[in-house]
Amino acid sequence: MWADAFDELFAQVVAPFFGRREPRIRARSYLRGLLSGLERKNGWSLAEFAGDATPDGMQRLLNHARWDADAVRDALRAQVAERLGDLAGVLVVDDTGFEKKGRRSAGVQRQYTGTAGKITNCQIGVFCSYVNPERQRVPIDRELYVPRSWFADPDRLADAGVPNTAEFATKPELAWRMIQRAADDPLLVFGWVTGDEAYGDNTDLRARCRSRGLNHVFAVSCDHPVVLGGAKTRAERAFETLDAGAWQRYSAGPGAKGERYYDWAWTQEESGWLLARRSISDPSQVAYYRCWATGTVGLPELVRVAGARWSVEEVFQATKNEVGLDHYQVRRHTAWYRHITLAMVAHAHLAFLAADPPPGPPPDPHGHHHDHGEEHDGLATQGALATGTITT
Repeated sequence: MWADAFDELFAQVVAPFFGRREPRIRARSYLRGLLSGLERKNGWSLAEFAGDATPDGMQRLLNHARWDADAVRDALRAQVAERLGDLAGVLVVDDTGFEKKGRRSAGVQRQYTGTAGKITNCQIGVFCSYVNPERQRVPIDRELYVPRSWFADPDRLADAGVPNTAEFATKPELAWRMIQRAADDPLLVFGWVTGDEAYGDNTDLRARCRSRGLNHVFAVSCDHPVVLGGAKTRAERAFETLDAGAWQRYSAGPGAKGERYYDWAWTQEESGWLLARRSISDPSQVAYYRCWATGTVGLPELVRVAGARWSVEEVFQATKNEVGLDHYQVRRHTAWYRHITLAMVAHAHLAFLAADPPPGPPPDPHGHHHDHGEEHDGLATQGALATGTITT
């Protein structure tokens, strides 16, 4: 049955990290709510869905109950490794914004986020997603970016529950923590790491990947410094003298309107390759990538990895639209990690179902079964499945 898949995942990834029955049942109800067809998935709506009179229990789950969100994250990564793992898998690091009011939520400030396309009052989460060659994709790790300005105000840190052991870390440093955790996991196999210019322009991040032998394709800015033939230059100038025959047309993967074709060229540079992607309709639009690998690699493989990076935007859209990644109403540091982790579990459940659908039809979208117990749940995936929110 479809609900059995939810029960199995909950038993493997979430239940073992709750010592007490009450918060364990609450976490299960929280996940059911995230997977439902609710328009908004905040404390009040999740509580009502679970049959609670107030959101107190859901708030307690996120703020005060004793459970380890990092242990849930690690168990989820193990399931991703088992169900979606592939030697050609790609780790994608990227960040997304969560617009917020006020100044008390952990890490909030006026800052630029590509999500809104402007400077706005928001929190920023840095994520690591796993993408396999079948284009199945799931977030497997997360870190909340806490701006440097916060560390000049200990009272503000304490009020938001930021651990007193926390130190300022840039977004690339947070990305590296997650890449390390993935690389340290003996169960998770992958072939590449990728990210956009905010990560590719960071010399330390690329050097750290090389030091661990992690193949990577990172986007870089047009003025990114490179060394070609012993001479320093900018990325954009490296391709100015190439003749037309140097450009080859490949798809970077399917998009909403079909295959995304571009013209691609590559050249050897000091410590790997420099890759360029040129728009067919507007040749003045060119993107650049620094690439490195431990062995021989062909251009089509670099193109595949570069294309995998874009899928993370679809991940963010899916997790926000389908499982309420950005619907939370919590201020404290721990509560942010707990909500985000449970949303990642919910999204993974949908991804696993899409990758390996269980036998039998999905639940009746007009069913009215409301079992709030721990033993059986016919609504675990009803909303998400009935509304067609499983994506691949």
